Amino acid sequence: MLQPDIRFLISSSSIHTFPAADKPEYAFAGRSNVGKSSLLNMIAANKRLAHTSQTPGKTQLINHFIADQSWYIADLPGYGYARVSKGTRKEFNRLIQNYVLSRTNLVCLFVLIDSRLEPQTIDLDFIYWLGVNQVPIALVFTKTDKLANQQLQRNIDHFKRVLLQGWTAIPPVFITSSVSRVGKEELLKYILHLNEQFKTG
Repeated sequence: MLQPDIRFLISSSSIHTFPAADKPEYAFAGRSNVGKSSLLNMIAANKRLAHTSQTPGKTQLINHFIADQSWYIADLPGYGYARVSKGTRKEFNRLIQNYVLSRTNLVCLFVLIDSRLEPQTIDLDFIYWLGVNQVPIALVFTKTDKLANQQLQRNIDHFKRVLLQGWTAIPPVFITSSVSRVGKEELLKYILHLNEQFKTG
């Protein structure tokens, strides 16, 4: 089983304190409370790596981690209905946009989608914005252990159909659960594959 050594590096409120863009980087983004911290903890096999909370919007900075001293993970603030002031939420969104548009070593941005829900406008808008800015993405459906297999597949297929109304092709899709640990191996294999492509330029 793949298990990278992942360690916390730095929290940033500005692009000026990001680590040097000298290694391939993978960002994780999603609506508040989509299960991002739990997913990162599963990938790292460390329940304390990323702080989990029942309060949406707990991640208010961009947190960088380093894996095997050879690639970065960026944990982006949750977007959406975070229980913070409108001004603070605007700062979150500005920080995410500045990150996405300036991070030259960003290989892939994983957009996390709650598999239990109907397609959310805020997710679709974010994905379309990433497409306009030519950011390579993959979709990560979370909390899949909460659904029966048939319902899960229906929800994913429905999301794909809605996405294709404004998107030319479906990006890579990953099905995950931090409870049953589904999807960890597939995500890591994909990242390692992209790392090899990054090396060869």
